[in-house]
Amino acid sequence: MNVRVLVGAAALLGLAACGSPTAGTATPTPVAQAQDTPVVAAVQVPAGQKLVGEYRATGVQTYSCTGNAWKGLEPAATLVDKNDKPIIIHSRGPVWISAVDGSAVEATPVDGAKNDVKGAVPELLLKTKTVRGEGLFGKVSYVQRLATEGGVAPAGGCKAGAQTSVPYKALYTFYAPAN
Repeated sequence: MNVRVLVGAAALLGLAACGSPTAGTATPTPVAQAQDTPVVAAVQVPAGQKLVGEYRATGVQTYSCTGNAWKGLEPAATLVDKNDKPIIIHSRGPVWISAVDGSAVEATPVDGAKNDVKGAVPELLLKTKTVRGEGLFGKVSYVQRLATEGGVAPAGGCKAGAQTSVPYKALYTFYAPAN
């Protein structure tokens, strides 16, 4: 995990000022319900899951140059609730960390569960790899990246060792077993 990104994200969320991720915070409110967002079949969550949160993200997709080609390095984004309050940081792993309760989820893309979006990073379905804590992410089993905008690697070649960050937006949904 890139410490510089996490430190910057923590400062953005104001965690350093409050001393504890749970100090004086309330339960985050999702931005919408899943039925408000059209989802193609390729990235739909399997049956038996329930929506536990849906949050808008704004950030960057960072790429590094390897062999004269741009390759994905890491995302760095802040997710907000329906009141535009930043409550989640998203970084390499991919991992999402709750600024409300310190819980975290790391996920990995499901093979073939991808929807290409013109001019944007693809929509994805990810399955939980690990969770930490009992809070917001304690029971998450699936994550969707939906409604993507931007974040695509630059076209053409590059100089070895170069890095670039491309702004993107997405809607992340988090699911847990329904039972």
